Amino acid sequence: MKKRVTGIGGIFFKVKDPNATKSWYQQHLGLNTDAYGTTFEWRSSENPEKMGFSQWSPMKDDTDYFKPSEKDFMVNYRVENLVELVEELKAEGVTVLDEIAVYDYGKFVHILDPDGHAIELWEPVDDVYDGIVEGRTRS
Repeated sequence: MKKRVTGIGGIFFKVKDPNATKSWYQQHLGLNTDAYGTTFEWRSSENPEKMGFSQWSPMKDDTDYFKPSEKDFMVNYRVENLVELVEELKAEGVTVLDEIAVYDYGKFVHILDPDGHAIELWEPVDDVYDGIVEGRTRS
């Protein structure tokens, strides 16, 4: 099997007013935000020509996106070969919450950790994701 987690794909957290939160972070910390938050660009240490991305997204506090978790945040991890990884996780007794969703920019699935945190796993297609991202925060 290839690597499991290769990095942080994003952090999603609940807030009362996502637009106010994005504005605060933009004004005080320089994040270039869009409707979803911001995307941090970085380079692969194994292949510096390859860009990667991590998403930062404040979400409305009543979102159902983290369900069944009642936690106020969710971490998205970048992975390789999501289909094979999900089969291994199931065999290891990990709770897989949904079927793998496939989009142009990658595959996604949600699992639960032992403390009830929803975790999103993402097998990205970085070149496609690069073409759809608007809000970017670069170093």
